Amino acid sequence: MEWKLFADLAEVAGARTIRVDVGDDVTVGEALDALVGAHPSLESRVFADDGELYDHINVLRNGENASLDDDAKVGDELALFPPVSGG
Repeated sequence: MEWKLFADLAEVAGARTIRVDVGDDVTVGEALDALVGAHPSLESRVFADDGELYDHINVLRNGENASLDDDAKVGDELALFPPVSGG
């Protein structure tokens, strides 16, 4: 399964695209756990002290908003977006 990381998340992980090995029947949350397990430096940027996903982190599956409970399949493209500002 492939994760695309944007902005400072890509910098922290050291790559914009990261492939993680997960089973065929997983959730987006389990795929995220695999990503953070492979790149522990992401944990404090993605999860709050209570272990919950920060509200300002956006998770997408195949270009659509996703919850951590959504199913994920091999071949899905997952993405993490931190808050973005500009103007």
